[in-house]
This record gives sequence, C-alpha cells and structure tokens, in this order.
Amino acid sequence: MIKRLFCLMLAFLPFMVNAQTRSNYVKENYNKVEKYITMRDGIKLFASIYIPKDASKDKKYPIMMQRTCYSVAPYGDDKYKTSVGPSETMMKEGYIFVYEDVRGRWKSEGQWTNMTPVIDNKKSKKDVDEGSDTYDTIDWLIKNLPGNNGRVGQWGISYPGFYTAVGLTSNHPALKASTPQAPISDFWFDDFHHNGAFLQSYLFTFPLFGIQKTDTTSKAWYTMVDPKTKDGYQFGLDLGPLKNMDKYYADNFFFQETMNHPNYDEFWQKRNLLPHLNDVKPAVMSVGGWYDAEDLRGPLAIYKTIEKSSPNAYNTIVEGPFGHGRWSRETGHTMHGDIYFGDSVATFYQKNIEAKFFDHFLKGSGDKNSGLPEAYMFDTGVKQWKMFDKWPATNSEKKVYSLNLRGGLSEISTMEYGARSFESDPMKPVPYTDDITATTGFTPFAYMSEDQRFAGRRPDVLVYQTEVLDQDMTIGGEMLAKLKVSTTGTDADWVVKIIDVYPADEPNNPYMPNKNVTLSNYWQMVRSEVMPARFRDGFDKSVPMVANQETEVDVHLQDILHTFKKGHRMMVQIQSTWFPFIQRNPQTFVPNIYKADEKDFQKQTHKVFNNSSIEFSVIK
Repeated sequence: MIKRLFCLMLAFLPFMVNAQTRSNYVKENYNKVEKYITMRDGIKLFASIYIPKDASKDKKYPIMMQRTCYSVAPYGDDKYKTSVGPSETMMKEGYIFVYEDVRGRWKSEGQWTNMTPVIDNKKSKKDVDEGSDTYDTIDWLIKNLPGNNGRVGQWGISYPGFYTAVGLTSNHPALKASTPQAPISDFWFDDFHHNGAFLQSYLFTFPLFGIQKTDTTSKAWYTMVDPKTKDGYQFGLDLGPLKNMDKYYADNFFFQETMNHPNYDEFWQKRNLLPHLNDVKPAVMSVGGWYDAEDLRGPLAIYKTIEKSSPNAYNTIVEGPFGHGRWSRETGHTMHGDIYFGDSVATFYQKNIEAKFFDHFLKGSGDKNSGLPEAYMFDTGVKQWKMFDKWPATNSEKKVYSLNLRGGLSEISTMEYGARSFESDPMKPVPYTDDITATTGFTPFAYMSEDQRFAGRRPDVLVYQTEVLDQDMTIGGEMLAKLKVSTTGTDADWVVKIIDVYPADEPNNPYMPNKNVTLSNYWQMVRSEVMPARFRDGFDKSVPMVANQETEVDVHLQDILHTFKKGHRMMVQIQSTWFPFIQRNPQTFVPNIYKADEKDFQKQTHKVFNNSSIEFSVIK
C-alpha cells in the first residue's frame, strides 16, 4: 500500500510542481485588486482584477475579461488564482485579466436569472440584461484601470461561454475580440434538453442553478443532492416518474420552471440568444469540442447565426477532439475515453490558434488578416487538424443512404417495402453508457465516443451498417436521419447514433485507460441525437402519435468531421430509450411529459420502415 501511494505521488508530482510554479508566477508578475463596479440600475457587481506589475502609461496591456456564475474565487486581495487567463501562454504574454461574478451570484448583488433574456430595445436604466452589464463593466474598466490600451477581449467556457456570446450584444466599441467556448445558446437544445427531450443526466445539477442566495457571499449557499449510490441508472428507475424529484426540488425555482414548461413556449424562446446576434462588430472565434456532451450545439449555432446575420463580421470556428472545455488544459496524451488523438493537442490550440487570435486583435493590427482560417476543424477519423475557408465545406457531395430490412446501409435502396420492429420497455430502458460510475456525475462525458457494442447487441436497438469500405470516406457538416416509424402506443422518442466500426485487426493504442476493452471490432460512436416524436410538427406544441400509423420523424444531428477509413464500416443504431441520459418517455401521450404517472409507462412495439434514410455530405 505504501509503495502504491508513493508511486501515485510520483505520478502527480509534475502536475503539483507545475501548479505551484504557475501560482508563483501570478504572484510575482501580477498585482491583484478587487472592485465593485456599479451598473446603470445601481446594482454592484464584484470583479477580481489581475494587472501586470509593469503596466504603466508607457507600457499598456489589453484587458481580457471573463464573466461567470461559478465564482471568481479566491476572494481577498492577497489570495491569488494559481493561473490567470485562458492559457499559460497568454498569462506569460501579458494581459490585464478581469473576472466578474455575474448579477445575483456569489459576491455580486442583484437577482439571478438562468440565461437572462436579452432586451433589444432598452428604454430606461431599469432595462438591464447581460449585454448592458457587459457594457457597463467594460466602460468602467477602460476608464479606471491604469495601463490598459483601450482594447478588450472576452472569453469563457460553458456558462461563461454564454456570457461571452451574449456580451456581443453590448456593442461597446472597446470590445474587439470574443471567443465563446462551449457556449449555451438555447437551453432547449443544449445542456438541459436535446430537441426538447429532458436530459435526466443533469438531474443533480439543479441546486447550483435553482437556488437564490440572500446576500453577497464567498461561500456556497446551495446543497447538492446525494443520490447515495454510484448507479444513476438504478437511481432513476427507483425514482419512478420524474415528478417524484419534487421531494428534493420542491423549492428549486429552476427545476419547477423546467417542469412547468414542457414545450418550447415563451419562457424558453426568450432565452434563445441566437435571434439577438445581429450586426456583430467584434472579431468572433467560436470554440467547441466534437465530444462535448454538454454544449456541442452552442458554438456551431452561434457561428452559423453570425455568418447569416452579420456577413461582414470576422467570424470563425474551431472544433477539436475534446470533451467539454478540455482544450483549456493539457493532458499530454490527448484521449477521449478509449480513443487516442495524438499528443499535446490542447497546447497546439492554445498557442497556435487561441493566443494568435487574441494577440492579433488586441495587440496587433486588428484587421481581418489574422493568419487563421475561417474554420480550424479536427478530423476525428484521421486525427489531424484541417483548415477550411468556409464551413460546412463547399467541396462536398450530398449522399443519401437507405436503411434496408436486413440491417444494411447503402446508397442502393430496394423495391421491397417493410419494417424492422423492436419492443421498447420503459421499465428496462437502453443505458446510454456501459460505465455505471459515470451516471451520477455532474454531467456526462465519455459516452460521446464510447464503444456501442453493449447497446447494439440488445434486442431493443436496431443496427444498420455498410459493407467494409474500400476507400476513405470523409463526412463533414450536419447529418439528418429521415425516419419513417410507427408505434403501438401514442408517444416515443427516437435516438439515432452514427458509429465507426473498426476492423478486427485494429490494435489497441498504448494509452487505453481500460485494459478490459479492445479496439478490435470497436464500435466508436461519433455522433448521436434524440428527437421526441411529440415535437415532430414543431417544438412549441406536443402532438401525440397515432397508434400503428407510419409517421415521419426527422432527427437532425450536429456537425461532424470524421473520416471513416478504408477497412472500417459506417453503422447506424436506432433505439427509443437512452437512460438515464434522457428522461424515459412513458410511450403513452400526456400533455406535460414531466407530470406522467406510473400507469402511463407502458411497453410498446416500435417499427422503423425501410424508406427511412440518412443524409450527409462527403468531402471530396
């Protein structure tokens, strides 16, 4: 035991030394000050500011700002972060770094609102939102911080990524560069829902987002739920209908808001950021990870929206082989689950993409000649960065693959008409992961690239696959599953997974975290999505299915850049449960699915007809 502990200490020693070195660097090179900044309505927001010690009227630095609901800790003028800025590279290049607690969180005053709705036409000082708070903060910083050069950049990951994106609506002339990273753009499609399907995997996050504090504080005012088990699948089954979570969350305002708004009504629509991203002036670089289980859609949606709404803007996108926010820290051997993508991929991004972007727009000429491409995208099949002057790529060809009755997937469709069926039992749902310990975490992670053999070998999962590919096939852009389905019930969810099937002679990589897994015949998931049939005619209303009637359900899958290599196969899996990632559909239609009773959960038979297809683009 002592020897094992010693080995663990040796393994972590480089990281401990590194953290200590960074902490010393911050103290030695930055002065820290804490300030309250008054907003136009009188509310004061708390900011923690790190200024290079050599900043002066003769040596000026740009300001880099992050606004967060997750705390700017540590608090106290003499308490320093272990590192500042998006990366060690930028920390050492020198910027003024500002961290601010947003309205209603931690040491800031005011009322907390999830995804604060944007007010486009503000008529008085009482009309405040995150855009106005961003403007007022920047204005104070520019006018009061010594040694700043009058240029501001903003960055943040996840919720801070949302505050970065919504900061674009501030229209402050000093805001020159912005990188929304893994940002939420709409809670109906990211984080708490996917196409309106509730992500039960987020069940344990609600205390963080649904409890109001009563005063400014540096201490957590909420208590997380202890499920008293590592098995979230069993916890969910024992819980029963989702409404039973009221025993934990009766006073949680965000949980109650979610349960009382089962459709995409005004409550959710006004929290959609995308319609407000018009006439964007700062340079924008949206950043995401292909295996981001939380906010995959956000950066893609923000990039595409700005492309349409602000065609003259400097607007670019980066997508790497990362989980949620993992590009912000180096792991050496870049892994996602069992899959190895190369070494120091995060460092490459930080030095050659992120730092270069901010240096150009905050310290350099600031013109559109940044030296970076429109799209810096990582091909997760051949494991290489690729550059595009437009995304989706223009040099592509649309393909339509049909699902045939014998489990084939090909461009050739047969004249034979029929369907494959399976029995869907909400009391024995298909698990979304084979790792039980991952099901009670804060949010999911590894399932995005996980081996799908555990699911595909169940009778309630349909499998379709191509023949062995005789040449590489690179898919880039969005994918669309056009399903023709039926059910013996009146409601169903439809889950579509795109999978790369490895050949039998595929060797294991040397960094496999699980020695009981083999890459021989590995079924790697590369993209997946769920679509509730109740929203097939629009998200603003729920519509039941007609029992035994063939029905069209389109499942839009997010973008992909993946080369299915020669010798591999492309596979599609279709199922109706995905637990506890998404809430179980009772398969009996109820107007508010969150209020379903135990009796509503019924076993049903689903069919997928062979006039269903998968549409995607192959890059030439």
